[in-house]
Amino acid sequence: MATNYPTPHIKATPDDIAKTVLMPGDPLRAKFIAETFLENPVLFNNVRGIQGYTGTYEGTRVSVMASGMGIPSIGIYTHELFNFFDVENIIRIGSAGAYSPKVKVRDIVIAQGACYDTNYVRQFNLPGTYSAISDFGLLSTAVETAKEQQLSYHVGNLFSSDIFYGDPEAFTDAEQPRAAWSKMGVLCVEMEAAGLFMNAARAGKKALAICTISDHLITGESLPAEERQTSFTEMMKLALTVAKKVD
Repeated sequence: MATNYPTPHIKATPDDIAKTVLMPGDPLRAKFIAETFLENPVLFNNVRGIQGYTGTYEGTRVSVMASGMGIPSIGIYTHELFNFFDVENIIRIGSAGAYSPKVKVRDIVIAQGACYDTNYVRQFNLPGTYSAISDFGLLSTAVETAKEQQLSYHVGNLFSSDIFYGDPEAFTDAEQPRAAWSKMGVLCVEMEAAGLFMNAARAGKKALAICTISDHLITGESLPAEERQTSFTEMMKLALTVAKKVD
């Protein structure tokens, strides 16, 4: 008899997925995490190449699944994980571009909140402006763990943008949006966290975003390809330890 799966995008049953899911954007990064850190990882999803694995990390059952790029993509997968697969915690782990002179390439940013330019929030029909924030329990556990692991990290606001390639003729250098966000203390830019935080809030679940700075949008410095994996590995171990602590 054919198995009926809860959604068209994730070919799995709720029992196949752990209560905590780590979510990088890149499917190959999900594969790397599973094969490098998880014991006995099992592929539970590969629909549209969005790979998801479940295994154990130091005795704790953990899943890792890609989100794709942008809020619309992470919005689909996190909505389904929270609402159809009984997932309680999702931790985004990804790359970001620094907006603040205080943040350096290779540093880790643990997101307290996410500013945004997306229209994704409109679906909730709110009578005001929504503040997209992380779960305090996951946040405080991540900060505690980053201290224990002696990582170079920052805690604060990031900016979730729908735009990767902005129109270069739309602004002068002095008017660049990054300058305005930097003045408000925003640390970096990425493309997913705000949508994740909104979905978690609506579902009554928990979410966090942890990003490694791969590029600096003020100084122009970028992380060489051969060094990215090492820096990202620190972020992965941080997120896995958080998943173990909150189990």
